[in-house]
Amino acid sequence: MTRNLFIAILLCLLSACQSETHKPANPSKALHALFSRYWEERMHLFPLEATAIGDNRFNDQLPITISDSYRTKIKTFYTKYLDEIKAIHEDLSIEDELNRDIFCYEMQINLDALQFPSHLMPINQFWSFTLEFPQLGSGTGNQPFKNVADYDNFLHRMKQFPAWADTAIVNMRRGISLQITLPKALAVKVIPQLEQVIVKDTKQSLFYGPITHFPADMADSAKQRLALAYQQAIDSCIQPAYTQLAQFFKTEYLPACRNSTGISEIPDGAKYYSFLIQQYTTTHLSADSIYQLGLKEVDSLQNEMEKVKTAVQFKGSLSDFFTYINKDRQFYPFHTAKEVLDSFWSVKHTEEAKLKLLFETEPKTKFEIRQTEAFRAASASAEYNAGSEDGTRPGIFYTPILNPREFNAVGMETLFLHEAIPGHHYQISLQQENTGLPKFRKFLGYSAYAEGWALYTETLGKQLGLYGNPYQYLGHLSDAMHRAIRLVVDAGMHARQMSREEAIAYMLAHERTTEAEATAEIERYMAIPGQALSYKIGQITISRIKATCQQKLGQKFNIRKFHTQVLEGGNMPLDLLEKKLYAWANSR
Repeated sequence: MTRNLFIAILLCLLSACQSETHKPANPSKALHALFSRYWEERMHLFPLEATAIGDNRFNDQLPITISDSYRTKIKTFYTKYLDEIKAIHEDLSIEDELNRDIFCYEMQINLDALQFPSHLMPINQFWSFTLEFPQLGSGTGNQPFKNVADYDNFLHRMKQFPAWADTAIVNMRRGISLQITLPKALAVKVIPQLEQVIVKDTKQSLFYGPITHFPADMADSAKQRLALAYQQAIDSCIQPAYTQLAQFFKTEYLPACRNSTGISEIPDGAKYYSFLIQQYTTTHLSADSIYQLGLKEVDSLQNEMEKVKTAVQFKGSLSDFFTYINKDRQFYPFHTAKEVLDSFWSVKHTEEAKLKLLFETEPKTKFEIRQTEAFRAASASAEYNAGSEDGTRPGIFYTPILNPREFNAVGMETLFLHEAIPGHHYQISLQQENTGLPKFRKFLGYSAYAEGWALYTETLGKQLGLYGNPYQYLGHLSDAMHRAIRLVVDAGMHARQMSREEAIAYMLAHERTTEAEATAEIERYMAIPGQALSYKIGQITISRIKATCQQKLGQKFNIRKFHTQVLEGGNMPLDLLEKKLYAWANSR
């Protein structure tokens, strides 16, 4: 052996040894240790998220998440963990491979999001911290008010809010200079929301709500101290900050806002919308393909609605049928908010006997139905607020009831299936209760999976003893149509120059809705481009996967086990869900 050959072999052996030393001795153990470190660091960086899931260690903190320094910090955070997990890729179990794939996806999508200027439009009329913060402070949201420490924690958060408001204004001014602003039609809706938080009497403030509901066992001296401290914080922090924001919107921001509708009208807006499609649908579908899919779905559902109209022997056009349902008083049976809530409880009672036929397990998390708080009801949709992991806070189905006499009963059954049981309550609660999932997966939330599942559960209504009334079935078709229309108008506004007015007209022409409701919906899609696509894309994907599994398995297909497979792994991107479910079908 020549000297050079000997040296070459030695170098190869040394290189192999070094490579082995860099390999984790136990890849699975290293992977889960990384997940644990990530989650702990995440809770420090996202204290409001910690509060939302029942981790109360950081309830006094309020980071300014829209600041440049914070965005730099989380970019470093996501980059670090993406780099670390790339070193762990061999000798993993099937489940850990899925954990790793989901984690990599999560790191990358969050890094990609930081390329776009969401922080320059930090306030809108639908999703905004200025709406979330009063809910936290009112005592009806995720922020706990059970003891003195809880009250002091939120007192600290109130004192930090002015800095958030100042940063929001600085960012929006920068957005004005870069022509990155809200559409005028949305900005004008924000002003009354901000002004509604401002009160003449401090004790009428939403933020004073916890003071009126002290725990019975709290000492009188503590109550007196906290009452005074809350009055001072509201007067010196909350009221001035909301006043400043409202004044800025009225005098400076609104006049500078754009007259256009879609996000594509801001600089690099087309690229931004393509990313938002990926973020919300977890697919790489193009805006045009989504638009064409929407047109096809609208036509199909319109034909189904015609069948219902014929079945109830209504004479007239489908548009006339919609008008009849929207106006005839038989569809407005309620006199009080309690009657509306009781009707939803009745839906729950009806389906309870059938749930076990479709599901192997049910959540342990308790469930409640509540009326949406008055301060946000005007701009709110029915929604689900997840319970806490430890079970101390129930899952809550909120429904806005501005006037019970004007609450239309058509569609209540399909709404409950989606927002409550077995929609969001089953999916989120079972995910949080799954002790086999790493923490980051217990609380992961991709809209396409979550909203896709909830919309899919609406198709289970007849199997759950619902939709016996043809008008309730029409309500189901109406909701399905609503989600199909979203594909058309969202992609239309943000990629095809469809105007706000054209989108409203399209919705009114194809759906059982009022002009006020259509306007609110269209403006929602303007405020959060792409999010509305996730529902129908997710539902179509889950339904398609189920049909394929049924065809593959034939008599071996079990709907209860299929639902377990969809839910047990928790929220994940749609392509990974598809891979998981087909592997399950093949194994059977």
